Amino acid sequence: MMMTSKTQEHTLCSLLFQTTPDYDANLQKLLSLINDTPNHSIIVAPEVCLTGFDYAHFDAAIAFATKANATLTKASHNKTVILTVIEKVGEEVFNMAKIFHKGREVYQRPKAKLFPLGEEEKYFSEGKDESVDIVEIDGIKIAVLVCFELRFKALWQQIEGADIVAVPAWWGALRTEHFKSLTTTLAIMNQCYVVASDSANKECSQMSAILSPQGKVTYNGEKALITQTYLPKEVAFMRRYLNVGIL
Repeated sequence: MMMTSKTQEHTLCSLLFQTTPDYDANLQKLLSLINDTPNHSIIVAPEVCLTGFDYAHFDAAIAFATKANATLTKASHNKTVILTVIEKVGEEVFNMAKIFHKGREVYQRPKAKLFPLGEEEKYFSEGKDESVDIVEIDGIKIAVLVCFELRFKALWQQIEGADIVAVPAWWGALRTEHFKSLTTTLAIMNQCYVVASDSANKECSQMSAILSPQGKVTYNGEKALITQTYLPKEVAFMRRYLNVGIL
């Protein structure tokens, strides 16, 4: 577990926007939404939102990671940005979960559960389950589950104790109800906030949301950005009120 500074008031932010074939336009859209959030925001964007799963131009998508990483490092000044980027490390290509915080990349790990219906294993190397962990930022324990990883109960146990679980996703429209049910159940079971961000592309659920430790859900609807104040006392209250052993 990695740590940075102490707790202060934060704003949870869930994004919902379309990924187009124009990578630079996608990046500018993301930057615009980041700029619309207050300082000390924790912002979750959709999985691979800058390029999509653009297998027809995969080399270009991989190359774009260099620009994306540099730009998001700068954009994260006084904010925290969570998303995934297609990135090559050595000879392997990963769908890399990243957290940018106050001008630094403070966390990264490869997606540990590749989606078989999307044939992701043909294009990406898979990360290790044990890499799915908790990072502490400003005194807040944050975990990331990338899309398909949300379906694995062992990973829920692995991140038990997180105050916030970020879920960047490219979730299929046919399974929208699964996304709603799983994110709500995760918030209730792990007694934490869940900030879920799916793509607005037509093949996706077009459903992003912020869920409270009590399971109260605020959906984006037609909004590209929704915000909610992070209240650590809500997490502490649920864990005292219904003590199921989560510390």
